[in-house]
Amino acid sequence: MNTEINSRIPVALTIAGSDSGGGAGIQADLRTFAFHCVHGTSAITCVTAQNTLGVKRVDTMPTEAVVAQIQAVVEDIGVQAAKTGMLLNQEIIFAVAQQVEALQINNLVVDPVMVSRTGAQLIDDDAIKTLCHTLIPKAVVITPNRYEAQILSGLQINSLEDMQAAAEIIHKTLKTKVVLVKGGGMQADMRGVDIWFDGDKLEVLTCQPVETKNTHGTGCTLSAAIAANLAKGKDLWQAVQQAKEYVTTALTYALDIGEGQGPVGHFFPLWGLGKVGPPLGIRGNGD
Repeated sequence: MNTEINSRIPVALTIAGSDSGGGAGIQADLRTFAFHCVHGTSAITCVTAQNTLGVKRVDTMPTEAVVAQIQAVVEDIGVQAAKTGMLLNQEIIFAVAQQVEALQINNLVVDPVMVSRTGAQLIDDDAIKTLCHTLIPKAVVITPNRYEAQILSGLQINSLEDMQAAAEIIHKTLKTKVVLVKGGGMQADMRGVDIWFDGDKLEVLTCQPVETKNTHGTGCTLSAAIAANLAKGKDLWQAVQQAKEYVTTALTYALDIGEGQGPVGHFFPLWGLGKVGPPLGIRGNGD
């Protein structure tokens, strides 16, 4: 018997690179969408040959191909939310920003993939400028890591206060609705501490640190989970809180595969291993 699912199922779009090792990029995004019962669609910006030890090769998709993928999805299926990951170069960034506006893509989550968690710059300075001036202002939330927040704010970030100041500067200068500065690259008790700033509310989001080397795809997964929650009609605050809870639990069940850094465990419920949690700690301004 064929039982059709209601056509109003939420749809999310990821515009990002392909990770042949399956830990990050569109592979992580689509698994995250599926976990949240959201139909996942994709526009691939580049194809990487990589594994748990690192990236061996990167092949860029033609800009026209990226645009065609976005148009094909939006014009037929429609999307309730979208996220961007690795956009790779100035031409692709500009074209994606144009499509976001032309196709009226709402609930855009921008993971500004410019610098790795170890501090290595991934795109050139011209691409960073284009990202800041064309795409980021169209986002409802951006999720920079420590090093990306340093570039976007012009501040050196070494403390909680630095993260808070950076979030405020980024919000003011780049005109995005919400800035979520991630603390995954911070040291000691600052690991896993994120800063939310929406122009009014400055919040510190904490979680129980997870001791694991297998953290590949964490940033992709967080932004994809936010997009999935937005596609389901959650407000931004709920979407971010629940996304952080999902990532924390997925880290708890990370996959120890390969010889290097394995990925987070996106599909842990299939093993009967846990429910999304543990609950976040939230500290307001002045706590």
